[in-house]
Amino acid sequence: MKIIIREAKIIDSKSPFHNQVVDVKINDGILEKIGTNLSPSDDYEEIKQSNLHLSQGWFDSSVSFGEPGFEDRETIANGLNVAAKSGFTAVALQPNSAPILDNQSQILFVKQKANNTATDLFPIGALTKNSEGTDLAELYDMKNAGAIAFGDYGKSLSNANLLKIGLQYVQDFDSLVIAFCQDEKIKGSGVVNEGIVSTRLGLKGIPNLAEELIVARNLFLLEYTGGKLHIPTISTAKSVELIRNAKAKGLKVTCSVAVHNLVLTDEKLEGFDTRFKVAPPLRTDNDRIALISGILDNTIDTITSDHNPMDIEHKKMEFDLAKNGTIGLESAFGALLTVLPLEKIVEKLTSSSTIFNLNQTEITEGNKANITLFTTDTEWIFTKEHILSKSKNSAFLGTKMKGKVIGIYNNNKLVLA
Repeated sequence: MKIIIREAKIIDSKSPFHNQVVDVKINDGILEKIGTNLSPSDDYEEIKQSNLHLSQGWFDSSVSFGEPGFEDRETIANGLNVAAKSGFTAVALQPNSAPILDNQSQILFVKQKANNTATDLFPIGALTKNSEGTDLAELYDMKNAGAIAFGDYGKSLSNANLLKIGLQYVQDFDSLVIAFCQDEKIKGSGVVNEGIVSTRLGLKGIPNLAEELIVARNLFLLEYTGGKLHIPTISTAKSVELIRNAKAKGLKVTCSVAVHNLVLTDEKLEGFDTRFKVAPPLRTDNDRIALISGILDNTIDTITSDHNPMDIEHKKMEFDLAKNGTIGLESAFGALLTVLPLEKIVEKLTSSSTIFNLNQTEITEGNKANITLFTTDTEWIFTKEHILSKSKNSAFLGTKMKGKVIGIYNNNKLVLA
């Protein structure tokens, strides 16, 4: 495929063309020529749009698709198409399917399903068998099959010794443990953030302590083992502080935050709408501001949509009984641009490659073309018409957005939104 992108502003701090408005000529998947007023050619497809921006391809470090087992929620094929039209050239797939991705054959299955797609799929293997927290899964075999990290999605490991062994074991093959942090005993039957809103609504609360206690414990374990740990989707100000201090001590810890925790607060719960039931829960505005500060000072390494499709039967029910989760790929960029500066958004949407030890190619001549195209000046409202996923459980319906994804180019394929 041959394309020429006209008058695009490059957003890539590692590129010699950073912040320059240039033409980009791509030939069979390679950035052939970058410059101004490149000569046209009849066999090149031309892409031109006002306010066009171009960055390295975005990578979402936490998505769930359902398949295998929950294809009614989302299939891998449609999920990757949604990711592509949302600006993501790569996603890390969580193991929360049926069966759980806890062995070599399951990893190979989902990778085979993603063959010949514009968006790359990188599986996360379950840390424990069937994600039950009892015995370690077949980590080394899954690593050889293509798993980029190991974690039990949305489940905190209560057995501290098992996490310690996991952190020590994966060092033998330079891999990464992902540890969701939530003390189940302190959480109890809580369903939302513990605070003024939960009290007013009569909903059982989950205190910040439930997250922070396990963050602190896991950081102590990391200091003991000397391994590498990724803490996903933190949600409280104290968690940011704990991780900031751990990094200052030289611990090899990284962390992420979900888009909805950066943009929304527990005030959204006033209507008992289960679209806002997520894990960790939406917190207060003080926590949200602390999370943004953690992004700006690089305590938080990456931003994820934490895309988690749910069928209507598990969302259209009593709040206490509804399942956690919101879809987030389609709304991620538009929501982020309302709370963060553009360059920081791009930095945090491309940094996952470093965390997971994957190849990252800056925008310069001769490199592979792995890029995302977008604009920044459009203001719009996110509605059902913008949802491309099979499931419709978006927490961002009715939310004001800014900027739009135009498409991606990766693996010698162009996908326009």
